[in-house]
Amino acid sequence: MNPRLDDLHPYPFQKLAQLFEGTQPPEQAHIALSIGEPKHPAPASVLDTLRDSLADVARYPATKGLPELREAIATWATRRFNLGTGNLDPDTQLLPLNGTREGLFSFAQAMLSGTPDSLVVSPNPFYQIYEGAALLAGAQPYFVNSTRDGGGLPEFSNVPSGIWDRCEVVYLCSPGNPNGAVMGLEDYRQLLELADRHDFVIAADECYSEIHHPEAEPPLGMLDACRQLGRDDYRRCVVFHSLSKRSNLPGLRSGFAAGDADCLARFLRYRTYHGCAMPIHHQKASITAWNDEAHVQANREAYRAKFDAVLPILAPWLDVARPEAGFYLWPRTPMDDETFARALYNEENVTVLPGRYLSRTSDGVNPGENRVRMALVASQEECVEAAQRIARFIERRTQNGSI
Repeated sequence: MNPRLDDLHPYPFQKLAQLFEGTQPPEQAHIALSIGEPKHPAPASVLDTLRDSLADVARYPATKGLPELREAIATWATRRFNLGTGNLDPDTQLLPLNGTREGLFSFAQAMLSGTPDSLVVSPNPFYQIYEGAALLAGAQPYFVNSTRDGGGLPEFSNVPSGIWDRCEVVYLCSPGNPNGAVMGLEDYRQLLELADRHDFVIAADECYSEIHHPEAEPPLGMLDACRQLGRDDYRRCVVFHSLSKRSNLPGLRSGFAAGDADCLARFLRYRTYHGCAMPIHHQKASITAWNDEAHVQANREAYRAKFDAVLPILAPWLDVARPEAGFYLWPRTPMDDETFARALYNEENVTVLPGRYLSRTSDGVNPGENRVRMALVASQEECVEAAQRIARFIERRTQNGSI
């Protein structure tokens, strides 16, 4: 057995199930705000393509993907991130993935040396895959608390030089999970300077980049930042994108990695042996999704309507704000986050995720404590009902003196 498996923490939802043991929620419909699984309808055109391509299950897919898929992704990324014609080579600077989760995990296995001193730097809170990928590749995670600007961006300026010397991969998440914070150009400039000075690779998880206010400027991506900073080769930089959130297709397991050609060449070699080629009918459905923006705009409008409806209900009772991007709320709780989540489920049958399950204690602080993550992925009606139950729960607890 691989002894490194013993280093893995239980997944957040396993912890949540344990937290709820012994509870008896009331007999009213359960509303889950705990998991970020989009519930909006999948685009009909994508489902039509998927259905029409089922005969392709008789063919082995290539690890590198169909040229048409890589072209469609390159066209989308070039337009979305203002890269300029010919500045993203679909043959050398892009690879399809079976979703960002698979890609973010396997990227570490290809990039990390596995030497005893190797480190992976991660924001804190973080997506659990970053930690698991580091541990199973023989590295240790180093967590940087996201306390800048009121709890949004990681304080990379606080990381000692000796840590950067040992760092081999940095995971970024912008827009952030769970706080929705977005990195700016100066943030990227400073991190890229550190990468050049200390010789590490940046893996930028941008799977929430398309969930933003419909009229707002889209979040800056790392490829766009590289272009503005004169790094057209995207050296040391690889971004990860997915159709799960953008297109409400979490079950399609489709995404891509793009950036540094040298990193991606090594990543392709690893993936050839890893056996993770995307099925051809999924690739063809993905082409349809990347070529269409109408459903993405409709998605943004739906999330905006939910934030507009939910925030006025919660604001009198919780310290909560609309995120820059993404579909999560990250409010402070009036009591311990685990106590809040368990009692809310037990009394109102609403599930939220304790913030400490998304964080680790670093520098004596767990930045997720006394916060919960709420994913506004259900229908607007359900989200409003959940907000009303949460407000009722806090009001009742305030009146009886248990808050």
